[in-house]
Amino acid sequence: MTDLAIGLMSGTSLDGIDAALVRIQSHHDIALVAFQTTPFDTRFRRAILDTMAGGSVRDVARLHADLGARFADASHTLLEQAGIPASAVAFCASHGLTLWHEPRRVTLQIGDPAVIAERLAMRVVSDFRSRDVAAGGEGAPLVPMADMMLFGHRERARVLLNVGGMANLTLVPRLGSSDGLIAFDTGPGVSVCDAVVRNGTGHPFDRDGKLAAEGQPVSGVANAMLEHPYFSRNPPKSTGREVFGDQFAARLIDRTREAKPDASTADCAATALLVTCRAIGRAIEQWVGQADEIVVSGGGARNPALLALLEQELGGRAVHRFDRLFFDGDAKEAAAFAYLGWLTLAGEPGNLPAVTGAGGARILGNVTPA
Repeated sequence: MTDLAIGLMSGTSLDGIDAALVRIQSHHDIALVAFQTTPFDTRFRRAILDTMAGGSVRDVARLHADLGARFADASHTLLEQAGIPASAVAFCASHGLTLWHEPRRVTLQIGDPAVIAERLAMRVVSDFRSRDVAAGGEGAPLVPMADMMLFGHRERARVLLNVGGMANLTLVPRLGSSDGLIAFDTGPGVSVCDAVVRNGTGHPFDRDGKLAAEGQPVSGVANAMLEHPYFSRNPPKSTGREVFGDQFAARLIDRTREAKPDASTADCAATALLVTCRAIGRAIEQWVGQADEIVVSGGGARNPALLALLEQELGGRAVHRFDRLFFDGDAKEAAAFAYLGWLTLAGEPGNLPAVTGAGGARILGNVTPA
């Protein structure tokens, strides 16, 4: 049975809403019909960051409703772009925006599904992570199910690497096979670099890595930051801005300027980028050494400075952009949650216990009727 579905995602980079319209034909067949990113304006992004840093219950509640409305608006725009009426779409799957994440304890994604369902007149599947956490899991990563079923290679191992605010990888031994599959968050993606840039320039992020490319990284400082206990933990593991956010960035800036008193913001950004790429490189070397093909998606795939540095840290392994093999890599996670929503409505599990550490396979999410 073929289903049209909308997948919605707002990631840890906090740059906006990704909305993907996909056609799902089987467990191994998904096609991207249309995709759009709706950027957050500076004021709204600041409101998210302030709420994460210690907003009131009212702040959280209002942000939850406001974000739901923005998700619905993004979906309407997507459907208009595709020339497809909402009545032709079977359901919407919304990951929401992660406001707080403590692995194996609590996870909170906001963006009210009732608002989305009301405005789209469509079923909405949401809150994917909570059931895995309730079952003793990390609640993340969940995209590896889609990686395994949709984006693996039919004959050999492939690493799917997503670099957003955080960075995560999935080793898929072969398409559809979980035997030997491993997936986890390697640590920060662009979150720390962007925080450094906000601190030094006031700009929300380092577009295309241009500022980091102008700087000289301080390797010793990067190695010192990589002594954070998260990096030495064994999978299953996941992380977020609670660990690799503004405070981590502030420590990196201080250490960089202690080691190099004349360090510029560009030098600090370059050092932050080195932390990201070195963490990824070490994780791949330790855990997925048998795979020579790395397929990169997320905002990091559009960052030339990050890709160049990553290739150095990976020691000559083949690095490909996701869009050269499949479709727009920016759409990958939104499409993946549409797929997870499809599994939920089919009554099938969406987590991989070996990845999240949950007590077993679970059907994920809540369904809000149209």
